[in-house]
Parts: sequence; C-alpha cells; structure tokens
Amino acid sequence: MNIDPTYEVTSQAVPMLQPEPAASLNANRARTLAIECGFSEAGVVWLPHAAGERDGVRFEEWIGAGRAGSMRYLQRADESGRLLRARIQVPFPWARSAIVCLANYNCAQPRSTDPAPRGSAWIARYAWSSRSGANGERRPSDYHKVLLKRLRALESRLHDELGEFESRAYVDTGPVVERSLAVAAALGWTGKNTCLIHPRLGSYGFLAVLLTSLRAEEAGAATLPAADRCGSCRRCLDACPTQALIAPYQMDAKRCISYLTIEHKGLIGEELMAGMGRQVFGCDICQDVCPWNSPRRAPISADQQLEARPELVNPALEWLASLDEAEFEAQFNGSPVRRAGSAGLRRNVAIAMGNSGLRCFAPILERWANGSDATLSITARWALTRLQAQENAQESP
Repeated sequence: MNIDPTYEVTSQAVPMLQPEPAASLNANRARTLAIECGFSEAGVVWLPHAAGERDGVRFEEWIGAGRAGSMRYLQRADESGRLLRARIQVPFPWARSAIVCLANYNCAQPRSTDPAPRGSAWIARYAWSSRSGANGERRPSDYHKVLLKRLRALESRLHDELGEFESRAYVDTGPVVERSLAVAAALGWTGKNTCLIHPRLGSYGFLAVLLTSLRAEEAGAATLPAADRCGSCRRCLDACPTQALIAPYQMDAKRCISYLTIEHKGLIGEELMAGMGRQVFGCDICQDVCPWNSPRRAPISADQQLEARPELVNPALEWLASLDEAEFEAQFNGSPVRRAGSAGLRRNVAIAMGNSGLRCFAPILERWANGSDATLSITARWALTRLQAQENAQESP
C-alpha cells in the first residue's frame, strides 16, 4: 500500500442522481483530454474490472490482519458491513468507468539516500510542492487541490462533449483504492514496495480518479494491464529500515515510516524509532532505491504547480525545532506537511535528533523532556538516551 491517505473521508454509498447516459466514453479521447488538463498520463478502466474481486479480497484480508493501524477511514463500511474501499461498486453502484490520471512530481533535487548535511531532516518528496504567487514568490501548494482542479476541468470538458452523466472526482479523498484502478487502467504495475510503477515515469507520481457512469464506446472494450517488471529485484525490501515491507508486495502500515510520521498520533514504539533515521514527514527510501526511479530512467517533471520548495530539501533539524505553532502554520499552511501538525512534527524531529548522533541537540531535547507535552517529553528522553549510547559507542576502543 502506498501510504498517503492524506485526508479523512466521509463518503458513503451514493444513489444514482441521473439516468444512465446514452453517450459512451472513448478511452483515447479521455486520455487526450486528461493530458490537455495538465496530467502527465491517464488511462481508463471499465467497471467492474477483471481484477476487481481479487483486489477486493486482498484489501479485506489486509484490513482483517490489522495492518492499517489507526487509519479508521480505511475500515469504513456500509450498513451491510461491506468495506467501502474493497469494491468500487459498494459506494458507487452507478460507476461504469474510471479515468485514472497521473501527475509526475519527480524533480532534480537529491534523494533521501544521497549524502546530506549532518543535522538535516528529510521531508517526503511529494510534500515539497509549491506554486508561483501573483508577486512571483513561491508558495506551498497542496497536490490534492492542484489535481482536483484539473479533474474538474476534465469533467467539464467531458460534459461539454458527451452531455450529462454521473461522476465523482477524488484525489486521496474518496473510498477508492487509486493504485488498484491505476493498474487496471494499464498505468503500471504494483511494485514490491506496494507503489505503482509506471514503465516510463517511475513511481514518483500522484494519482487522481474521475469515476463516471459512462460506458465504453465499444462493447467488450478492455485494457490489458502492464506486466510486472520488478523481476528478482528486492532493493526496496532490503532498504526499508523498519521492515514495513514484510514480503514482496506486502506492507504492514504500522511499521511504515510514512504512517508513523504522518498518520500515527501519540507515542511511537521504541523498537521503531531508531529505524526512522532522519525522516520527519513521510519516507522516500523504498522509492529512492528503486531502479525504475534512477535518473537515467525517470524523467524530471516540468509541472510548475508542483515545483519543489528548496527550503524543504534536507531542512535543518534545528530550524524545524525552532518553529512555534504560528511559524509552523506560516511555513506549511497549504502544504501536505500540515497533516502531521505542529506537535507531530516536533515529535518526529526529536526522534531524528536522537538518531543524528549530534550532542549539539541535547539542550533542545532536555527542554522538551521537561515540558508539558507528555508524548514529546517521553520521545525526547528516548532521544537523549540514544545520543548518549551513540557517544559511548564512539568512545569504546
């Protein structure tokens, strides 16, 4: 599973509001329109799709095994107890097609696995996004809003061409498993790190879905899924520092650094904190080591609304620690980083400081250890203990 369910959803089963449209959808035309609306690539899947039942069972098993952690919205069900996300027909019985759009967010900035300044943190690549304001100043941009606006433009153009039809647009905000639909729409395959890998663009891509009541233009039209091209490679599994990838194509979200730094609230288990390294919001390790994301393979995005904010690339832990509530809001309002909250980011910074091996962070950690925030206090004490252990190890002959 790709852990980025950034916004909690409240969607329930929605009755069909309009009669089934007489118009039909041409997959090639839908792709053309999506690209014209600003997406890097797009595909169409006719619903229900051939692998839908298999994917639904796998999702149910994943939830049943408790691997979703505290992400309750993934476990929402209808009045009959059916998981909303397991099968698209549960919340959207009227849906006959899904246009799955991909936006490349790769950039020329360093990877998390590259050498970095001591005392620096890591914020996940997808959260660096920014746009140019009216005065030319770069401001944070939230990919949810950027891509939703593009989906709305695509929706409008389809209405202009095809008339009335039922539709819903989602960017990580609805009861759909975008990756499953993307694979069915032949936008790539699910890698061993559970991310969607596009054969030309790699895995640094946002997914957006437009569900419609439009049927295929030609009866029996089908899309052949892309072949799995991970082969014998297991770099992502070997690189995951918290062993969240428990087997090829299987993730325990409770161990994933992205989940721990963004979705999980409160204390983090001591057995996981050392493996979190310097990651303070999300994690890119399993993607950064993937050969399909190598510079010679994965193209750099030219998307001006998703350009990287340089100050968020290898940011100094000391700077992040200095941000009070108001400064946090000023820096991250409109950014995905806001999802973690000021207190959550500070907890993550404390862990990264403990893993840094730098005694210069001890005064900050001591102040936090004696503060009123119980979670931060306990985390800071762990960090101080870890710093001392690293210092003792360096002094040992």
